[in-house]
Amino acid sequence: MSFDERIGTVARLIHRHIASPSLRHIRDPNMINRLAGDIVREIDRTPSIWAKWGEQREALLKAASRTWAPVEDLWNFLNAMPGPSLTLTDVQQRLRAFHEEPYEPYPNEDVREGCLALYEREKAAGTELPAIIGALQEHVEAEEERLRREHEERWKRHREEERIALEQRFLAGADCKWTPLSRSKALFTRKNGRAYRLEPTKDKRWDLYRISDAEDPGKLVGTYGTRGDANKALVKLAYEPEPRW
Repeated sequence: MSFDERIGTVARLIHRHIASPSLRHIRDPNMINRLAGDIVREIDRTPSIWAKWGEQREALLKAASRTWAPVEDLWNFLNAMPGPSLTLTDVQQRLRAFHEEPYEPYPNEDVREGCLALYEREKAAGTELPAIIGALQEHVEAEEERLRREHEERWKRHREEERIALEQRFLAGADCKWTPLSRSKALFTRKNGRAYRLEPTKDKRWDLYRISDAEDPGKLVGTYGTRGDANKALVKLAYEPEPRW
């Protein structure tokens, strides 16, 4: 491949990357690493062991590698392109080799059903295969972004439910891990039936107080450089005899 051809190929790779409608997708570290790997492979290309695969065949199959496009249809289309005749095994194993490259995961099982439904609709409408693959790529990106947002929302709800449960445990007098109350900067915990409050100081240290309840100003137990140091002290304090204030 000539220098100009390589420049054109790298430009196409970059254009494909920035064509995503999702800014988050464009900035995703895995996708950036994938783009970098593609560029390095183009710049430092050595003769491929895959003798039947020209640039056009490679590009088409790589584009289809995460879309769940039916392998048999890909095989038929690829055999209509210039180059030696391909067997179904040629196509299946070339796909497997793509998937085993760094940052080239197997298709997402969660988008399979939608991909196949879209594929059948477009095929029935007479859309040619390269255009169907482009539509499938857009569908996969949109669905994976939707799934990512849903996962993030579930995680946020779980964290909020966990926070509320911890707060309720503390207020009910049960032992619990550190938790803020009413979104305060201070953290509260109960261990061995004893309640404590941990407050950040202006010099980025932590004051630990022994308290009777959430409203109690409490008695200062000590000041610690990190929460970890306060936790270590708390392990001992919670099981020592109560001091006489």
